[in-house]
Amino acid sequence: MSLSLLVVFLVLAVVGVPLAVALGLASVLVLALFTSMPLDLLSQTMFSSMNSFLLVAVPLFILVGAVMEKGRVAERIFDFAEALVGWLPGGLGHVNVASSVIFSGVSGSSVADIASVGAIEIKAMERHGFPKGYAVGMTLCTATLSSIIPPSILVVIAGSIANVSIGALLVAGLVPGLFIALAFMVFNHFYSVHYGYNPPSPFVLRRVLVTGLGAILPMLTPVILMAGIASGLFTPTEAAAVAVVYVLVLGLLVYRTIPLSEVPEILISTARISGTILFIAATSQVAAWIFTYEDLPSKVAVLLDAISYGPVSGLLIIFAFLLLIGIFMEAIPAMFIMIPVLMPSALSLGIDPMHFLIVTVMTLTLGLVTPPVGVCLFAAAQVSGMRVEDVIRGSLAPMSVLTIAIFLLVLFPILTVGPIRWLGLY
Repeated sequence: MSLSLLVVFLVLAVVGVPLAVALGLASVLVLALFTSMPLDLLSQTMFSSMNSFLLVAVPLFILVGAVMEKGRVAERIFDFAEALVGWLPGGLGHVNVASSVIFSGVSGSSVADIASVGAIEIKAMERHGFPKGYAVGMTLCTATLSSIIPPSILVVIAGSIANVSIGALLVAGLVPGLFIALAFMVFNHFYSVHYGYNPPSPFVLRRVLVTGLGAILPMLTPVILMAGIASGLFTPTEAAAVAVVYVLVLGLLVYRTIPLSEVPEILISTARISGTILFIAATSQVAAWIFTYEDLPSKVAVLLDAISYGPVSGLLIIFAFLLLIGIFMEAIPAMFIMIPVLMPSALSLGIDPMHFLIVTVMTLTLGLVTPPVGVCLFAAAQVSGMRVEDVIRGSLAPMSVLTIAIFLLVLFPILTVGPIRWLGLY
């Protein structure tokens, strides 16, 4: 049954059927052929899977990112990042990384990063002498930080699938995200010094203070979220609601960059994106029931136990498998399908569940920047006006850095679970 489901799903996906519809049709066909389960129970199963307080956080965080994008906070964040690190050798490359780190704490979406601050980063790097291919490649790869650093939408979804503390999982993604950002900055330093790109401009403390004051209010968004969650003041879902109110006040009343007439458009756009994600979540529950019915997680656990020699080698095998999955499947449906299958296996090998989930999210984010389904790849091509193949060529080096950084994080779970244990969240 599981094999038939996957084959039908892949065939439908290849011919262009939307992933949520493909997964739902494949599940219905398999259930009709192999079981006597009444098909009218499918709608009940799908609806009950959506009856989750945790999943409410998903559309709310999407709304936060949409409001920030419309509120044009990207310019403020970029100016502050430029004043902060633009004086270093390879300055605008470092600004690219720093602005993505800051924006990731605001939006939680890699596509939003490219659509807003990404366009500014590419133009600024070109203006300071960097090749366009390198500028677009760095922008593409640094955008993945928004899918790792809190408040990451992918992390929220992964936590809801695995039924673990989303607050703790969000905090667990912070250090790995900063580690990847540091890897990008080290790479950019040596690249820029070697080719003589972008000589450093002087450090001006006054400019840091002025631009910092201009960007401080949007930058307080992740601080409010993390402080509230870590202190137990509110749940991740309540934190998302607080963030929505906060960014709406900024856009409508403080900066006045969002006319009241544009609010319905923002809400409609958020509803469309949320509907796509939650429809995938609903259809994936039926597929997950089929996997459970056939006891697929236990079979995978036995297989992993046979070919691995402990938690590290087991997680490396999972990493390689997810790397392959992410190339051909978008991150969200891949998580809904693979987490219920792989997590029991990971736990049986002694892999920490928080570390497993963060590794899963990080690995699948690579699929955002690789063909043939990389949504960020196509977004970067559209923003930059470059052909997709040229974007791929320019991103090979930073993409290699991203892959190596994730590989190292697989080997050192202390970077994931250490902070949440230190804060008493785990």
